[in-house]
Amino acid sequence: MGMSKRRLPEFLEEHGADYRRIYIVGVALGGDAERLSRTLSSLRATGVKVVWISSIPIEAPHKKILGSLIEIFETKAKQGLFNGALVKATGEYFKEDVSDVMPFAKEGAAIPKSVPRYHDLISAAMYAYRNYRDEETYSAAIRHLACKVSEEAWSDKCREAVAHYHRYGGRELVGDSKAVKDLRERINLVAASPDARVLILGESGTGKETVALQIHTRSQRRNEPFLAYNCASVAPQLLESAFFGHEKGAFTSAESKKPGLFELANGGTLFLDEIGELPLEAQGILLRVLETRRFMRVGGTVELETDVRLITATNRHLPAMVRDGKFRADLYMRINVATLDIPPLRDRPEDIARIADSWWLNRFYRHLSDEQKAALAEYSYPGNVRELFNILERAIVFKENDFSKLIAEHRQINAELQPEPETAECGEALPDNLDEAIRLHVKNVVDKNDGNISRAAVALGITRTTLRKWLQNSRS
Repeated sequence: MGMSKRRLPEFLEEHGADYRRIYIVGVALGGDAERLSRTLSSLRATGVKVVWISSIPIEAPHKKILGSLIEIFETKAKQGLFNGALVKATGEYFKEDVSDVMPFAKEGAAIPKSVPRYHDLISAAMYAYRNYRDEETYSAAIRHLACKVSEEAWSDKCREAVAHYHRYGGRELVGDSKAVKDLRERINLVAASPDARVLILGESGTGKETVALQIHTRSQRRNEPFLAYNCASVAPQLLESAFFGHEKGAFTSAESKKPGLFELANGGTLFLDEIGELPLEAQGILLRVLETRRFMRVGGTVELETDVRLITATNRHLPAMVRDGKFRADLYMRINVATLDIPPLRDRPEDIARIADSWWLNRFYRHLSDEQKAALAEYSYPGNVRELFNILERAIVFKENDFSKLIAEHRQINAELQPEPETAECGEALPDNLDEAIRLHVKNVVDKNDGNISRAAVALGITRTTLRKWLQNSRS
């Protein structure tokens, strides 16, 4: 049950004798230490065992007073879904002999596969509490563990939490940098408006779909569908069918009726990635459904209603595309109610070790070594989080524990992929004015990168924000 440290002594005085064993999980042992000491002494005299489990170290004065009256387990794990404190709790409840689990909890080694479903329950409860402040699910999970409730007897609330965690858990925005903290705050703000359309900006591999998913799971639509679709993944002539579905016989290969994205995502969230790749004709089709919330399947005659929250993403500079006539201004205004800009990994290097360790922990239930995390932090990751995960996958495939060696090999691979530097064309005249020369050079680099601001910024060696300012100033 949920409880504050202030109420803990009072609860133990009134109800402690009703239990044979009491687990204090995640509650700080603060407050009136003397009163708590008297209560624990009385309970100990009647044979009640009290175990305190948390990843927050107990304060020295309280530890001196209470240390002899309770069993204290202080884990080395700082945070994470599978931290040592929770492993210890699981071991206490579900193992006859906890000694075979304790070494794994303390040293961060792999957890035996004999308790996976209980870890699912704990992880789901923590996910629900951390993301939705769902104290009911968290408390129910602790009660199930304390009473050794079998999986078949879990409450519907806990079953739903585990199912939700299986679907969305592990896809979180990881990091403690100021940039990520600011982004989380903005995610919470836009999630609170379940109908507001959001445009996510960021380089390839930064995790735009993850951010879209975080918006969905924090919104009132979180129990409804979340569909993600890459607009660059299908031929332009098939986009209308992808968006709205088709009736049987609508075209040669339409052998049966098929619902589209706006129908399948009804009530939930539709995430359209690479929105800048939509051809103009498809942009007009999308604009109409956003304005009317109605559509017809291809080959159909009946209008259907849709209620979806639209989240879009791109790594291109849409305002420049609007000025060049490649993107509709009215559609841009429709999708850009709120904008979230994801910082590239090179702008938040302090997050690299945390992201890698979280990925490794979810895969193997153990932490990376300090040496491995330090080696990973020495690289800039032009491919962002996706490239970081690729390196970790290579470590698994080649069973390579020396991450410094792994990074060196990866640098060599990347160097071989880089194009040869271009030389200036003979006779090409450059403006005498320095500002004009800079403007021309910036424009040429942006054009060579097909208007992709992220790639152009990397080529120029500047940030996307700086590049956008240059582009705006050059047109003013």
